[in-house]
Amino acid sequence: MTDLMPLPPPWVLQALRQGLVIPAHPLAVNAARRLDERRQRALTRYYHAAGAGGVAVGVHTTQFAIREPQHGLLRPVLELAAETVAACDAASERQTVLIAGVCGATAQAVREAQLARDLGYHAGLLSLGALRAASDEELLAHSRAVADEIPLVGFYLQPAVGGRVLSRTFWRRFAEIPNVVAIKMAPFNRYQTLDVIQAVAEAGRAGEIALYTGNDDNIVVDLLTPYVITTSAGAIGVRIVGGLLGHWACWTQNSVALLHECQRVGTTAGVPANLLTVATQVTDMNAALFDAANGYAGCIAGIHEILRRQGLLEGIWCLDERETLSRGQAEELDRVCRAYPNLTDDAFVAEHLDAWLS
Repeated sequence: MTDLMPLPPPWVLQALRQGLVIPAHPLAVNAARRLDERRQRALTRYYHAAGAGGVAVGVHTTQFAIREPQHGLLRPVLELAAETVAACDAASERQTVLIAGVCGATAQAVREAQLARDLGYHAGLLSLGALRAASDEELLAHSRAVADEIPLVGFYLQPAVGGRVLSRTFWRRFAEIPNVVAIKMAPFNRYQTLDVIQAVAEAGRAGEIALYTGNDDNIVVDLLTPYVITTSAGAIGVRIVGGLLGHWACWTQNSVALLHECQRVGTTAGVPANLLTVATQVTDMNAALFDAANGYAGCIAGIHEILRRQGLLEGIWCLDERETLSRGQAEELDRVCRAYPNLTDDAFVAEHLDAWLS
Protein backbone atom coordinates (compact mmCIF):
# COMPACT_ATOMS: atom_id res chain seq x y z
CA MET A 1 0.00 0.00 0.00
CA THR A 2 1.35 3.40 -0.96
CA ASP A 3 0.67 6.79 0.57
CA LEU A 4 -0.34 8.06 -2.87
CA MET A 5 -3.46 6.01 -3.51
CA PRO A 6 -5.68 7.93 -5.94
CA LEU A 7 -8.76 9.73 -4.68
CA PRO A 8 -11.74 10.90 -6.74
CA PRO A 9 -12.55 14.61 -7.10
CA PRO A 10 -14.12 16.18 -4.00
CA TRP A 11 -17.51 16.48 -5.71
CA VAL A 12 -17.60 12.70 -6.16
CA LEU A 13 -16.91 12.10 -2.47
CA GLN A 14 -19.58 14.62 -1.52
CA ALA A 15 -22.16 13.10 -3.88
CA LEU A 16 -21.49 9.55 -2.72
CA ARG A 17 -21.80 10.56 0.92
CA GLN A 18 -25.06 12.43 0.33
CA GLY A 19 -26.56 9.33 -1.27
CA LEU A 20 -27.33 8.48 -4.89
CA VAL A 21 -29.38 6.21 -7.07
CA ILE A 22 -26.75 4.21 -8.97
CA PRO A 23 -28.25 1.70 -11.43
CA ALA A 24 -26.23 -1.38 -12.25
CA HIS A 25 -26.10 -0.88 -16.02
CA PRO A 26 -27.40 -3.74 -18.22
CA LEU A 27 -25.93 -4.81 -21.55
CA ALA A 28 -27.97 -4.26 -24.72
CA VAL A 29 -27.34 -6.91 -27.35
CA ASN A 30 -29.18 -7.78 -30.54
CA ALA A 31 -30.56 -11.13 -31.69
CA ALA A 32 -27.06 -12.12 -32.81
CA ARG A 33 -25.87 -11.43 -29.22
CA ARG A 34 -23.69 -8.55 -30.35
CA LEU A 35 -23.51 -5.13 -28.71
CA ASP A 36 -26.40 -2.88 -29.73
CA GLU A 37 -24.72 0.51 -29.34
CA ARG A 38 -27.88 2.49 -30.06
CA ARG A 39 -29.84 0.84 -27.28
CA GLN A 40 -26.86 0.79 -24.95
CA ARG A 41 -26.66 4.57 -25.26
CA ALA A 42 -30.42 4.81 -24.80
CA LEU A 43 -30.19 2.99 -21.48
CA THR A 44 -27.53 5.38 -20.23
CA ARG A 45 -29.58 8.38 -21.36
CA TYR A 46 -32.61 6.92 -19.56
CA TYR A 47 -30.76 6.61 -16.26
CA HIS A 48 -29.44 10.14 -16.55
CA ALA A 49 -32.83 11.61 -17.44
CA ALA A 50 -34.47 9.65 -14.60
CA GLY A 51 -32.22 11.46 -12.13
CA ALA A 52 -29.68 8.77 -11.30
CA GLY A 53 -26.59 10.30 -9.72
CA GLY A 54 -24.26 7.62 -11.03
CA VAL A 55 -24.02 4.49 -13.12
CA ALA A 56 -22.14 1.25 -12.44
CA VAL A 57 -20.86 -0.43 -15.61
CA GLY A 58 -19.10 -3.74 -16.12
CA VAL A 59 -20.81 -5.22 -13.06
CA HIS A 60 -22.89 -8.38 -12.63
CA THR A 61 -25.93 -6.84 -14.34
CA THR A 62 -23.74 -5.87 -17.30
CA GLN A 63 -22.81 -9.58 -17.53
CA PHE A 64 -19.34 -10.72 -16.49
CA ALA A 65 -19.06 -12.48 -19.88
CA ILE A 66 -18.22 -9.14 -21.53
CA ARG A 67 -14.66 -9.92 -20.43
CA GLU A 68 -14.42 -13.19 -22.33
CA PRO A 69 -12.12 -13.05 -25.39
CA GLN A 70 -14.85 -14.14 -27.81
CA HIS A 71 -16.85 -11.05 -26.84
CA GLY A 72 -14.15 -8.50 -25.98
CA LEU A 73 -16.72 -5.99 -24.78
CA LEU A 74 -15.29 -4.61 -21.54
CA ARG A 75 -13.52 -1.61 -23.08
CA PRO A 76 -16.25 -0.80 -25.65
CA VAL A 77 -19.01 -0.90 -23.03
CA LEU A 78 -17.07 1.19 -20.52
CA GLU A 79 -16.16 3.71 -23.23
CA LEU A 80 -19.72 3.97 -24.51
CA ALA A 81 -21.15 4.66 -21.06
CA ALA A 82 -18.47 7.23 -20.21
CA GLU A 83 -18.95 9.07 -23.51
CA THR A 84 -22.74 9.08 -23.19
CA VAL A 85 -22.67 10.28 -19.59
CA ALA A 86 -20.25 13.06 -20.52
CA ALA A 87 -22.59 14.25 -23.27
CA CYS A 88 -25.63 14.11 -20.97
CA ASP A 89 -23.78 15.96 -18.22
CA ALA A 90 -22.62 18.66 -20.62
CA ALA A 91 -26.16 19.19 -21.90
CA SER A 92 -27.65 19.39 -18.40
CA GLU A 93 -24.80 20.96 -16.41
CA ARG A 94 -24.81 17.96 -14.07
CA GLN A 95 -22.06 15.71 -12.78
CA THR A 96 -22.53 11.95 -12.74
CA VAL A 97 -20.44 9.45 -10.77
CA LEU A 98 -18.91 6.71 -12.93
CA ILE A 99 -18.20 3.36 -11.27
CA ALA A 100 -16.62 0.44 -13.13
CA GLY A 101 -16.84 -3.18 -12.12
CA VAL A 102 -13.44 -4.72 -11.35
CA CYS A 103 -13.10 -8.47 -10.97
CA GLY A 104 -10.83 -11.47 -11.43
CA ALA A 105 -7.49 -12.46 -9.91
CA THR A 106 -5.08 -9.67 -9.02
CA ALA A 107 -3.39 -9.24 -12.39
CA GLN A 108 -6.73 -9.04 -14.19
CA ALA A 109 -8.27 -6.77 -11.56
CA VAL A 110 -5.34 -4.36 -11.73
CA ARG A 111 -5.60 -4.19 -15.53
CA GLU A 112 -9.33 -3.52 -15.30
CA ALA A 113 -8.76 -0.80 -12.70
CA GLN A 114 -6.17 0.86 -14.92
CA LEU A 115 -8.53 0.73 -17.90
CA ALA A 116 -11.39 2.22 -15.90
CA ARG A 117 -9.17 4.98 -14.53
CA ASP A 118 -7.87 5.85 -17.99
CA LEU A 119 -11.45 6.06 -19.30
CA GLY A 120 -12.42 8.56 -16.62
CA TYR A 121 -14.19 6.33 -14.10
CA HIS A 122 -14.13 7.65 -10.56
CA ALA A 123 -14.04 4.34 -8.65
CA GLY A 124 -13.93 0.60 -9.11
CA LEU A 125 -16.54 -1.74 -7.63
CA LEU A 126 -14.30 -4.57 -6.46
CA SER A 127 -15.73 -8.07 -6.74
CA LEU A 128 -13.87 -10.72 -4.76
CA GLY A 129 -15.82 -13.65 -6.18
CA ALA A 130 -12.83 -14.99 -8.11
CA LEU A 131 -10.81 -15.40 -4.89
CA ARG A 132 -13.07 -17.91 -3.21
CA ALA A 133 -10.31 -19.76 -1.35
CA ALA A 134 -8.17 -16.74 -0.45
CA SER A 135 -7.39 -15.81 3.14
CA ASP A 136 -8.18 -12.39 4.57
CA GLU A 137 -4.52 -11.42 4.13
CA GLU A 138 -4.62 -12.41 0.47
CA LEU A 139 -7.89 -10.57 -0.08
CA LEU A 140 -6.50 -7.42 1.51
CA ALA A 141 -3.29 -7.57 -0.52
CA HIS A 142 -5.41 -7.95 -3.64
CA SER A 143 -7.61 -5.02 -2.63
CA ARG A 144 -4.61 -2.77 -1.94
CA ALA A 145 -3.08 -3.62 -5.31
CA VAL A 146 -6.27 -2.48 -7.03
CA ALA A 147 -6.55 0.56 -4.74
CA ASP A 148 -3.15 1.70 -5.99
CA GLU A 149 -4.82 2.20 -9.39
CA ILE A 150 -8.32 3.50 -8.61
CA PRO A 151 -10.47 4.44 -5.59
CA LEU A 152 -12.46 1.48 -4.32
CA VAL A 153 -16.09 0.69 -3.74
CA GLY A 154 -16.18 -2.49 -1.69
CA PHE A 155 -18.66 -5.15 -2.74
CA TYR A 156 -20.28 -7.81 -0.58
CA LEU A 157 -21.95 -9.98 -3.25
CA GLN A 158 -24.29 -12.73 -2.20
CA PRO A 159 -22.89 -16.27 -2.69
CA ALA A 160 -25.97 -17.31 -4.72
CA VAL A 161 -24.73 -15.27 -7.69
CA GLY A 162 -20.97 -15.68 -7.36
CA GLY A 163 -19.95 -13.97 -4.13
CA ARG A 164 -18.38 -15.40 -0.99
CA VAL A 165 -18.81 -14.97 2.75
CA LEU A 166 -16.50 -12.27 4.18
CA SER A 167 -15.75 -11.79 7.87
CA ARG A 168 -16.30 -8.68 9.95
CA THR A 169 -12.54 -8.69 10.58
CA PHE A 170 -11.92 -8.52 6.84
CA TRP A 171 -14.30 -5.59 6.43
CA ARG A 172 -12.72 -3.72 9.34
CA ARG A 173 -9.31 -3.98 7.73
CA PHE A 174 -10.69 -3.25 4.27
CA ALA A 175 -12.22 -0.04 5.63
CA GLU A 176 -8.75 1.06 6.72
CA ILE A 177 -7.57 1.27 3.09
CA PRO A 178 -7.36 5.06 2.63
CA ASN A 179 -9.15 5.35 -0.70
CA VAL A 180 -12.11 3.11 -0.02
CA VAL A 181 -14.86 5.62 -0.76
CA ALA A 182 -17.97 3.44 -0.48
CA ILE A 183 -19.14 -0.11 0.14
CA LYS A 184 -22.03 -1.82 -1.61
CA MET A 185 -23.62 -4.35 0.71
CA ALA A 186 -25.43 -7.05 -1.24
CA PRO A 187 -25.23 -10.30 0.74
CA PHE A 188 -29.06 -10.48 0.96
CA ASN A 189 -28.44 -11.27 4.62
CA ARG A 190 -29.11 -9.03 7.61
CA TYR A 191 -26.30 -10.48 9.73
CA GLN A 192 -23.67 -10.00 7.03
CA THR A 193 -24.94 -6.50 6.22
CA LEU A 194 -24.56 -5.62 9.89
CA ASP A 195 -21.00 -6.98 9.84
CA VAL A 196 -20.04 -4.34 7.26
CA ILE A 197 -21.80 -1.50 9.08
CA GLN A 198 -20.16 -2.39 12.37
CA ALA A 199 -16.74 -2.80 10.74
CA VAL A 200 -16.86 0.64 9.13
CA ALA A 201 -17.91 2.24 12.42
CA GLU A 202 -15.21 0.40 14.38
CA ALA A 203 -12.60 1.48 11.84
CA GLY A 204 -13.51 5.11 12.55
CA ARG A 205 -14.65 5.76 8.99
CA ALA A 206 -18.39 6.21 9.41
CA GLY A 207 -19.30 9.29 7.41
CA GLU A 208 -16.20 8.91 5.21
CA ILE A 209 -17.07 5.59 3.59
CA ALA A 210 -20.52 5.88 2.03
CA LEU A 211 -22.66 2.81 2.65
CA TYR A 212 -24.88 1.67 -0.22
CA THR A 213 -27.49 -1.03 -0.24
CA GLY A 214 -27.27 -3.72 -2.84
CA ASN A 215 -29.78 -5.83 -0.91
CA ASP A 216 -32.49 -5.83 -3.54
CA ASP A 217 -34.67 -7.87 -1.16
CA ASN A 218 -34.58 -5.14 1.52
CA ILE A 219 -34.05 -1.84 -0.29
CA VAL A 220 -36.41 0.51 1.49
CA VAL A 221 -35.82 -0.77 5.03
CA ASP A 222 -32.05 -0.52 4.47
CA LEU A 223 -32.50 3.12 3.48
CA LEU A 224 -34.77 3.94 6.41
CA THR A 225 -32.86 2.29 9.25
CA PRO A 226 -30.72 4.44 11.59
CA TYR A 227 -27.95 2.29 13.05
CA VAL A 228 -26.23 3.10 16.33
CA ILE A 229 -22.99 1.16 16.71
CA THR A 230 -21.12 0.94 20.00
CA THR A 231 -17.36 1.31 19.49
CA SER A 232 -14.35 2.04 21.67
CA ALA A 233 -14.85 5.70 20.73
CA GLY A 234 -18.48 5.63 21.87
CA ALA A 235 -21.82 5.23 20.12
CA ILE A 236 -21.71 6.14 16.42
CA GLY A 237 -24.72 6.76 14.20
CA VAL A 238 -24.55 5.20 10.75
CA ARG A 239 -26.95 5.24 7.80
CA ILE A 240 -27.11 3.56 4.43
CA VAL A 241 -27.26 6.60 2.17
CA GLY A 242 -28.12 5.24 -1.27
CA GLY A 243 -28.30 2.21 -3.48
CA LEU A 244 -26.21 0.59 -6.19
CA LEU A 245 -28.74 -1.89 -7.46
CA GLY A 246 -29.74 -4.12 -10.31
CA HIS A 247 -33.34 -3.49 -9.29
CA TRP A 248 -32.79 0.20 -10.03
CA ALA A 249 -31.77 -0.63 -13.62
CA CYS A 250 -35.47 -0.43 -14.46
CA TRP A 251 -38.31 1.72 -13.06
CA THR A 252 -35.46 4.15 -12.32
CA GLN A 253 -37.42 7.40 -12.17
CA ASN A 254 -39.57 5.96 -9.39
CA SER A 255 -36.44 4.71 -7.61
CA VAL A 256 -35.04 8.25 -7.54
CA ALA A 257 -38.27 9.55 -6.01
CA LEU A 258 -38.26 6.71 -3.47
CA LEU A 259 -34.68 7.41 -2.38
CA HIS A 260 -35.50 11.10 -1.91
CA GLU A 261 -38.52 10.17 0.20
CA CYS A 262 -36.44 7.82 2.36
CA GLN A 263 -33.84 10.54 2.82
CA ARG A 264 -36.54 13.06 3.77
CA VAL A 265 -38.12 10.69 6.28
CA GLY A 266 -34.69 9.96 7.72
CA THR A 267 -34.58 13.51 9.05
CA THR A 268 -37.92 13.17 10.90
CA ALA A 269 -38.95 11.49 14.11
CA GLY A 270 -40.75 8.47 12.68
CA VAL A 271 -41.33 6.33 9.61
CA PRO A 272 -44.85 6.54 8.12
CA ALA A 273 -46.61 3.19 7.99
CA ASN A 274 -47.37 3.63 4.29
CA LEU A 275 -43.64 3.74 3.52
CA LEU A 276 -43.17 0.41 5.26
CA THR A 277 -45.95 -0.94 3.07
CA VAL A 278 -44.08 0.35 0.03
CA ALA A 279 -41.03 -1.51 1.33
CA THR A 280 -42.88 -4.82 1.10
CA GLN A 281 -44.18 -3.93 -2.36
CA VAL A 282 -40.67 -3.19 -3.63
CA THR A 283 -39.48 -6.53 -2.25
CA ASP A 284 -42.40 -8.31 -3.95
CA MET A 285 -41.50 -6.64 -7.23
CA ASN A 286 -37.91 -7.69 -6.79
CA ALA A 287 -38.88 -11.31 -6.19
CA ALA A 288 -40.37 -11.35 -9.68
CA LEU A 289 -37.65 -9.25 -11.27
CA PHE A 290 -34.78 -11.26 -9.81
CA ASP A 291 -36.49 -14.65 -10.03
CA ALA A 292 -36.04 -15.41 -6.33
CA ALA A 293 -38.21 -18.52 -6.65
CA ASN A 294 -35.58 -20.11 -8.89
CA GLY A 295 -32.42 -19.10 -7.05
CA TYR A 296 -32.04 -15.86 -9.08
CA ALA A 297 -31.50 -17.78 -12.32
CA GLY A 298 -33.45 -15.17 -14.27
CA CYS A 299 -32.22 -12.05 -12.48
CA ILE A 300 -30.59 -10.42 -15.52
CA ALA A 301 -33.26 -11.58 -17.94
CA GLY A 302 -35.96 -10.21 -15.63
CA ILE A 303 -34.48 -6.72 -15.80
CA HIS A 304 -34.18 -7.08 -19.58
CA GLU A 305 -37.82 -8.12 -19.85
CA ILE A 306 -39.06 -4.95 -18.19
CA LEU A 307 -36.77 -2.83 -20.35
CA ARG A 308 -37.99 -4.74 -23.43
CA ARG A 309 -41.63 -4.11 -22.54
CA GLN A 310 -40.84 -0.41 -22.23
CA GLY A 311 -39.08 -0.38 -25.60
CA LEU A 312 -35.59 0.37 -24.32
CA LEU A 313 -34.33 -3.08 -25.31
CA GLU A 314 -35.24 -5.02 -28.44
CA GLY A 315 -35.15 -8.38 -26.68
CA ILE A 316 -34.02 -10.12 -23.50
CA TRP A 317 -30.96 -11.75 -25.06
CA CYS A 318 -27.85 -12.28 -22.94
CA LEU A 319 -24.35 -13.22 -24.09
CA ASP A 320 -24.92 -16.65 -22.58
CA GLU A 321 -27.94 -18.07 -24.39
CA ARG A 322 -28.76 -20.14 -21.30
CA GLU A 323 -29.57 -16.96 -19.40
CA THR A 324 -33.26 -16.30 -19.91
CA LEU A 325 -36.52 -16.02 -18.01
CA SER A 326 -37.47 -18.93 -15.81
CA ARG A 327 -40.77 -20.72 -16.25
CA GLY A 328 -43.49 -18.57 -14.76
CA GLN A 329 -41.28 -15.48 -14.33
CA ALA A 330 -43.03 -13.46 -17.05
CA GLU A 331 -46.36 -14.10 -15.35
CA GLU A 332 -44.91 -12.95 -12.03
CA LEU A 333 -43.72 -9.76 -13.71
CA ASP A 334 -47.23 -9.27 -15.10
CA ARG A 335 -48.63 -9.67 -11.60
CA VAL A 336 -46.40 -7.17 -9.83
CA CYS A 337 -46.72 -4.58 -12.59
CA ARG A 338 -50.51 -4.79 -12.28
CA ALA A 339 -50.37 -4.72 -8.48
CA TYR A 340 -47.95 -1.81 -8.06
CA PRO A 341 -48.22 0.62 -10.99
CA ASN A 342 -47.15 3.33 -8.55
CA LEU A 343 -43.67 1.79 -8.54
CA THR A 344 -43.15 1.75 -12.31
CA ASP A 345 -42.21 4.54 -14.73
CA ASP A 346 -43.75 3.37 -18.00
CA ALA A 347 -45.27 6.76 -18.84
CA PHE A 348 -41.95 8.54 -18.32
CA VAL A 349 -40.12 6.10 -20.59
CA ALA A 350 -42.81 6.29 -23.26
CA GLU A 351 -42.60 10.08 -23.30
CA HIS A 352 -38.85 10.19 -23.91
CA LEU A 353 -38.04 6.90 -25.62
CA ASP A 354 -37.71 8.26 -29.16
CA ALA A 355 -35.24 10.92 -28.03
CA TRP A 356 -33.11 8.41 -26.14
CA LEU A 357 -33.02 6.08 -29.15
CA SER A 358 -32.14 8.84 -31.62
